[in-house]
Amino acid sequence: MNDIFAQIKHKYQYGSVVEKLIFINIAVFILTYLLGSLGWLFGTNGNAFYTWLSLPASVDEFLIKPWTLVTYGFMHGGFIHLLFNLIFLYYIGNLFVDYFIPKKLLSFYLWGTVFGGLVFIFSYNFFPALQSQNATLVGASSGIMAILIGLTTYMPNYELKLRFIGFVKLWVIALIFVALDLVQLPDGNAGGHLAHLGGALFGFLAIYYQNKFSISNPFKNTFKRKSPLKTSYKSNHKRKPAPTPSEVQQKINIILEKISKSGYDSLSKEEKEFLFQQGKK
Repeated sequence: MNDIFAQIKHKYQYGSVVEKLIFINIAVFILTYLLGSLGWLFGTNGNAFYTWLSLPASVDEFLIKPWTLVTYGFMHGGFIHLLFNLIFLYYIGNLFVDYFIPKKLLSFYLWGTVFGGLVFIFSYNFFPALQSQNATLVGASSGIMAILIGLTTYMPNYELKLRFIGFVKLWVIALIFVALDLVQLPDGNAGGHLAHLGGALFGFLAIYYQNKFSISNPFKNTFKRKSPLKTSYKSNHKRKPAPTPSEVQQKINIILEKISKSGYDSLSKEEKEFLFQQGKK
């Protein structure tokens, strides 16, 4: 038994950020159900630990336990719920860290969870169809959707090979997930689907505006005066020929190798722009 725990501890310590998130979700799931079973043996009603960490739709209840805006993203309502979320996190998370530093994946997971939770609370206190319901929210799906949509926004035409289907572009997969959440809103899990859309919204905005504005000064070019005078000239230098596909691929490989060694933030502005343009093709 000690060997098993030692192996688990070793895998957690030296695992990637994706593996750490998976370990944490599994640990919280097991702890939740162990405490629930223990509570049942002592005749208590409900699972106090589950209630303590899940996100309530009521604003008054949320203000009493604000930590639930994050903790609900590590809770799950059942084994199948946990299994599907972690399988999806494993595949899409590992693809994400191929292009961004691990710290960014954790940021997307946590902020996607927060955005999803805020959309959930807002919806249950704004939309008439939901106001009379007393709901709670659990699940990692909001954070995972933020990762998926962020990655899709960055390189929409990246292709995944799916068994029995073949190659499918990332934007098609993302569109299917978003559409499913929209059409299933009236089917009984409106809070969960709305939270997914909140996470997706964060993922889109985080990548889209990353390429539109400078974080330090997003308006640096807005009020820049342009000279009314224009000067034209002819250059005697010949235009540089367009790179061949093999040259483009070679440059992509060099950039990806640089990302794997030092992370996405180590790239120059030109390299980031080049990679972004290639992802749009």
